[in-house]
Amino acid sequence: MRILIIEDEAKTAAFLRQGLSETGFTVEVASEGDEGLQLALGTENDLLILDVMLPGRDGWSILEALRAGGKHTPVLMLTARDAIEDKVKGLELGADDYLVKPFAFSELLARVRTILRRGPVRQDTILTVADLQLDLPRRRASRAGTVLDLTAKEFALLELLVRRRGEPLSKTLIAEQVWDIHFHSDPNVVEVAIRRLRSKVDDPFASKLIHTVRGVGYVFEYRAE
Repeated sequence: MRILIIEDEAKTAAFLRQGLSETGFTVEVASEGDEGLQLALGTENDLLILDVMLPGRDGWSILEALRAGGKHTPVLMLTARDAIEDKVKGLELGADDYLVKPFAFSELLARVRTILRRGPVRQDTILTVADLQLDLPRRRASRAGTVLDLTAKEFALLELLVRRRGEPLSKTLIAEQVWDIHFHSDPNVVEVAIRRLRSKVDDPFASKLIHTVRGVGYVFEYRAE
């Protein structure tokens, strides 16, 4: 499988190239934004590992240009910045995962393999499950024609659940994906957020979409009565 790395730190790029090549991947490296975007648009890759801070065009604009150009290659973002806002921004632009530097190669490899098992995610502008609809460009959710009053975090959580519908998601994964925190640092954050989301998405309606999976976490799916 082919991986394109867009990373301007020479040591990091060499470290990633060597590790991924030794694991069996075909690897190409670009060291600046414009070159990386040209390679990403002009070649077929199974995964793009994209640094946020790059000379010239930054990682955000590269990701935005890829999605706008119809390229749905899975993207793993790398950054030295661990602000929650950056994580949410990456997911909203269409990133598949987000890894903060410094990181262990074993963790990166595990995330790479997880993304590749899922395959490319089609970046729809409207996501629909049963009578629930997410309008991604407008950041608006509705159910049975009723607009849901969601906070930015609630929308990000709902989008994650809908994109991974039918797949049981652990509390750890949800905490990392939506809040960029390790679950053990705040064991109640996901439960509280799910409860609040259910009060808006499920409680006013007969059919429930957010389900608890004992010993695992939560799954989003429509279950016919």
